[in-house]
Amino acid sequence: MAKAAGGSARPAPSYDAATPRNVTALVGKSAYLSCRVRNLGNRTVSWIRHRDLHILTVGGYTYTSDQRFQATHSPQADDWTLQVKWAQQRDAGVYECQVSTQPVRSFFVTLHVVDCDEIYQRMFSDGVPSARILGGPDLHVDIGSTINLTCLIQFSPEPPAYIFWYHEDEVSGRKQVISYDSTRGGVSVVTEKGAATTSYLLVQDAAPADSGRYSCAPSNAELAAVRVHVLDGERPAAMQTGSAGLSDPRRCLLALLAAAALHARAAAALLAS
Repeated sequence: MAKAAGGSARPAPSYDAATPRNVTALVGKSAYLSCRVRNLGNRTVSWIRHRDLHILTVGGYTYTSDQRFQATHSPQADDWTLQVKWAQQRDAGVYECQVSTQPVRSFFVTLHVVDCDEIYQRMFSDGVPSARILGGPDLHVDIGSTINLTCLIQFSPEPPAYIFWYHEDEVSGRKQVISYDSTRGGVSVVTEKGAATTSYLLVQDAAPADSGRYSCAPSNAELAAVRVHVLDGERPAAMQTGSAGLSDPRRCLLALLAAAALHARAAAALLAS
């Protein structure tokens, strides 16, 4: 306990133990990490991202070029909240709320960022390996830009032995394997294996001939496909830029409600045991 100038005891800063230490947010939505500090006095509250030990905020000031991060203070609740706007899965991890005492005092919050499509598939896939290309079923790119396709393979006991990419010209019906050493050039495939395997296909300097149906065929799952449209000129009026890959709100709500029901059922079973 510190002493004030007149010699009277002053309570030391402390964290509210009831503050949530785990926060879950949806991809593309805002995440709010709370840090309630009692008896802060003239000390300062900072938020630090543990992944790279980057100081995000100090007091009400933001110390990162990523303007998605912002700290807000609620004096009535002694709460310093870190807001992460448009949360991405790379934002997941441990965040530290730190008070500038000597030595410093810390409160840790773990952020989980989930994709509704992933929740839905995990709950209703019965564990069967599956592949999907993000952003489908149709992707539109401008002529001269890069076609960037991401194939995600999930729920497999082990990574696929191989992944083939195919391109089918829907006018001629010609289908061929996409290879980095093809005569076209400008093609690259990068695959990252793990609990979930991701394969990236990049086709540079897109031309109208690159339009068509692209499919990702892993060795251990059914293939996934999208249609790519290479546009020369203005986009159709009905097309919304950046809309590819957004989750269906009804399916998202269904997945979250089902997840909540399963969690409640598991908690009840635990209490009953």
